Amino acid sequence: MSNKRIATGVVHKVPADLRKVLISESVVQEAWNDLTPLARNEWICWVTSAKKPETRMKRIERTRAELIEGKRRPCCWPGCPHR
Repeated sequence: MSNKRIATGVVHKVPADLRKVLISESVVQEAWNDLTPLARNEWICWVTSAKKPETRMKRIERTRAELIEGKRRPCCWPGCPHR
């Protein structure tokens, strides 16, 4: 995979730990870049809002898995309060 470009959200930049997972598989990278900026913003905010490092890692892995499944936004989350 030669193209490592990852699109950002509306308010949030993609943190390094999430970016690493997003560029690890082309299917994940393509799914991420296909999302709207608002949807990417929701995923980023959801990941970064975790209070514990282990929760953050679980959310990053869930983001990867759900993007592969075709999910467009994190489920059961009220949304980014920063937009």
